[in-house]
Amino acid sequence: MTARPPTTSFPLRTRVLHQARAICVADYGRGVTAHAGIRGILGDVAARVPVVWDPHPRGAPPVPGCRLVTPNEAEAQGRSAETMREQWQADAVCVTLGSRGAMVATEDDGTVLVAVPSTVMAASGRSDTCGAGDRFAVAATLALADGHAVVPAVTAAVEAAGRFVAAGGAVGVSSPAECGGYRGAAGEATAVIGDVTEIRDRLRSRGGRLVATGGCFDLLHTGHVRLLHQARQLGDALVVLVNSDSSVRALKGPDRPVMADVDRARVLAALACVDAVVIFDESSPEQQLERLRPDVWVKGGDYTEADLPEAAVVRRHGGEVVLLPTVAGYSSSNLIAAMRS
Repeated sequence: MTARPPTTSFPLRTRVLHQARAICVADYGRGVTAHAGIRGILGDVAARVPVVWDPHPRGAPPVPGCRLVTPNEAEAQGRSAETMREQWQADAVCVTLGSRGAMVATEDDGTVLVAVPSTVMAASGRSDTCGAGDRFAVAATLALADGHAVVPAVTAAVEAAGRFVAAGGAVGVSSPAECGGYRGAAGEATAVIGDVTEIRDRLRSRGGRLVATGGCFDLLHTGHVRLLHQARQLGDALVVLVNSDSSVRALKGPDRPVMADVDRARVLAALACVDAVVIFDESSPEQQLERLRPDVWVKGGDYTEADLPEAAVVRRHGGEVVLLPTVAGYSSSNLIAAMRS
């Protein structure tokens, strides 16, 4: 995927889809999957890379040539996996069956029942299945991207969805103790004040591109979340540098922040796209970036590179500066002013 900000959003999406190792289409019935241009791109890409399509009763039918389509039992409406495979001209269709696993039909293997492993069933003491279908589709996509055949990919996805439910489902992954971020000994999402050398070494040991971004994040809003998600897509790990309370006061005045730095850091660390959070006291993150040395430094498009004194630090260590588009209408300062009025 390109690390440069797009001139227009649709050409960027086209390039990203053509460069992907696999694509997961999650249809929520809002009309996006009916868009002729998007369908045309997906149809072209499906001939070269695995496309996994998670359908919706109100959504558009999958494009022909999908590697795997994953309706649940209710969405199948009594149709067999093989019938839907032929109808949708898919390589395979998998009907997810909840605690009973999944029924997958392929042209080569016929129809196969993939059961939930007994070890996963034994660990499951909760019934919250919210998000299990999404977890299944993503896990199957990742397995296909790694080169697995359909039935082994479905097997891995059944296990992943089973573990997801056993861990408490969507409620479990929404808990700070269960989500991504730098963890203390007790497993709680933890902010690190000062030296980032340990974080850098830990994340570098995984390999791949290290991405960093920074700001006050007081209050966290949709624009922040979108920027963080897009930043994470530019590499393999994301570190967020957060201004301390004293730093925010120096930048924005004595009435700020409205949330303490540790609380802001914990909220950020609970996001799945964030791998580590660092609180720093200076007005600029230059000192932290000297130690972190990210491959990519991301800021919102309301800045220019001339506004960023830290850009020189990033480039001196071989990194790249990327400015991502902001979401119009979202501002922490405006939200705080509206609340106080």
